[in-house]
Amino acid sequence: MKFADITQRLTGLGSAKWAVHMRARALRAEGRDIVELTIGEPDVPPVDALIEDAANAMRAGRMGYSNGMGEPGLRAALARRYTASTGRDIHPDQVMCLPGTQTSLFTTLLGLVQEGDEVLVGDPMYATYEGCIRASGAAMVPVPLAPENAFRMTAADLEARITSRSRAILLNTPHNPTGAVLTQQDIREIGEVACKHDLWIISDEVYEELIFDGVPFASPLAEPELADRTVVVSSISKSHAAPGFRSGWAIGSTEFTASLLPLSETMLFGSQPFLADATAAAVSAPSTVAPGMRQRFAARAGYLATRLENESALTVSRPQAGMFALIDVSSTGMAAEAYAFDLLESSGVAVMPGTSFGTTLDTWVRVALTTSDDALEVACDRIIAHAAAITASASAAQ
Repeated sequence: MKFADITQRLTGLGSAKWAVHMRARALRAEGRDIVELTIGEPDVPPVDALIEDAANAMRAGRMGYSNGMGEPGLRAALARRYTASTGRDIHPDQVMCLPGTQTSLFTTLLGLVQEGDEVLVGDPMYATYEGCIRASGAAMVPVPLAPENAFRMTAADLEARITSRSRAILLNTPHNPTGAVLTQQDIREIGEVACKHDLWIISDEVYEELIFDGVPFASPLAEPELADRTVVVSSISKSHAAPGFRSGWAIGSTEFTASLLPLSETMLFGSQPFLADATAAAVSAPSTVAPGMRQRFAARAGYLATRLENESALTVSRPQAGMFALIDVSSTGMAAEAYAFDLLESSGVAVMPGTSFGTTLDTWVRVALTTSDDALEVACDRIIAHAAAITASASAAQ
């Protein structure tokens, strides 16, 4: 039997990137003591009010079919929210509701690019980006994000990789896995390149509410000259600690939503009304869980950096936002994947190799900051001991 080409395009772009994480789960199932620092999932549950809003909506009968644009109440709530945050008049007709940021991004890419097109995306990148791009038939063009520029994309690096096939720029701010936040000047310079070459800007802003104190947020959606070419995707997965709700959205021009409506209708025939009602209530007021997560993740990143840099030759790139920190393991002489597997098998700490997120982090690993403070302390003890053992082994071999 034959399968469609898409199955070949996505080979190696799914679970293969999570091999260390799955090995850690297998070891834990065998009874091994594993500190898991792999998955970016909020460290608290959704607030009771969000759950009750969904339950009350179900009790009220809000369990029928919706439509491809999403429930009017949620679209209106999101329009009000983005009008306030961008300073531009965002109409409900510019909002399309979809199950989570992932589906929103997948649908957006499927509607904007196709075979023969190229999508420029920062490298490193979130692990599913390449799969979403290649599923559309388009090719991914990595734009290296340099540590010396705090892993922020530059307009010069972007423009150097544009060809006649370029159709879209995929931004992620705040960024996963680096925790970098693009400045307004960054956005405007990237926007100039997009205008010059007539490119779409797709901006994944799911970590917007997890920016650490003192760091401003900027979005291309707030720039009037970029309005018609910008699509923002996001959800309540991070901001409201509700990844299982799968409640997200895409916001662009009315031409964008009208053009993608048949695609949304064909794929989903609407999201769940009871989740839409709960989400509308959630986004109509400041998140009550985001401030605590911001504080804890920032503190854990600082603790990780202080411990590793004072007690080993490892260095940490301190994030400006999000749930992760990057560790430079080049001092061990090991590549990222080899280091991650060795750390797991010998010391019981599971981290993600940087190569799961592109090509530029070949000597880095990503650490999730979503574990408890006590577990992070144990992880640091083990990472430091592991680095010392590598150094001792190298000295003995000389």
